[in-house]
Amino acid sequence: MRFNLTLNTQENNSLLPANYQYPLSAAIYRIIQRGDAAYASFLHDKGYQQAGSLKAFKLFTFSSLKIPFKIEGDRFRLLSDRAELVVCFHLPEAAEHFIKGLFQSQTIEIADKKSRVCFIVEQVQALPSPCPSLKETDTAHCLLHPLSPVVCGLKNDRGYYDFLSPEHPDFVQLLLYNWKEKYKTVYGSESADAVFANAGMEVVFCKKPPKSRLITIKSGTPEETKIRGFVNFGLRVQGTAEALELLLNGGAGLYNSLGMGCIGVVKSIHNVQ
Repeated sequence: MRFNLTLNTQENNSLLPANYQYPLSAAIYRIIQRGDAAYASFLHDKGYQQAGSLKAFKLFTFSSLKIPFKIEGDRFRLLSDRAELVVCFHLPEAAEHFIKGLFQSQTIEIADKKSRVCFIVEQVQALPSPCPSLKETDTAHCLLHPLSPVVCGLKNDRGYYDFLSPEHPDFVQLLLYNWKEKYKTVYGSESADAVFANAGMEVVFCKKPPKSRLITIKSGTPEETKIRGFVNFGLRVQGTAEALELLLNGGAGLYNSLGMGCIGVVKSIHNVQ
């Protein structure tokens, strides 16, 4: 399930940290914890795991903040008091009202050692399912676009990620592999093999090339990490309605719970004949 949050700040000309993803993630976790401490702890500490595997996925993501700004060093000078944010969870539909109620009228504080912005959640709107008229096993296709940078990486000999652009020949295969692994954690390996035998994905390029963004996580701390993601491209995907829901709810690629790989629908999903 996905929600569009309308945010408001009473502070004029606020300065937002350019690397706001980690404090924003922490703020969202705090809101969830106030409503459901067990679910917040599950998202933060464990996530969804395959039996016998240490690999885990949070199946939660959020978009970049949609708000006009101008860059001032390592800050964004906000040019409006209103912003929008998309948050996504892979949860049963029955949890929609609970999650919606969690965010209504809540405060989202994004801060580091230099600056602070405090938003109030004015409105929470549940976004429609991308597959409203399809059965879970129906195969469909759609065109998607990033609402936040998509991070795709291949581990090198040192155990660190080499981050790949959408122009790299391995980009699509790695995203497909990541999508399938997430599916396995929820629905099992046998189901994943059958579903992904007919799944597909390809990059759709825009007039301008994909744009790279370098994001610093836990900036200024011993745990500081830099990751590179890409926007300004599309993804044409094919899969079952169930698998497509998972991709939209859980995010594409790596570091989804830190606001990477949130994606939106450009074109409606249709049955593949």
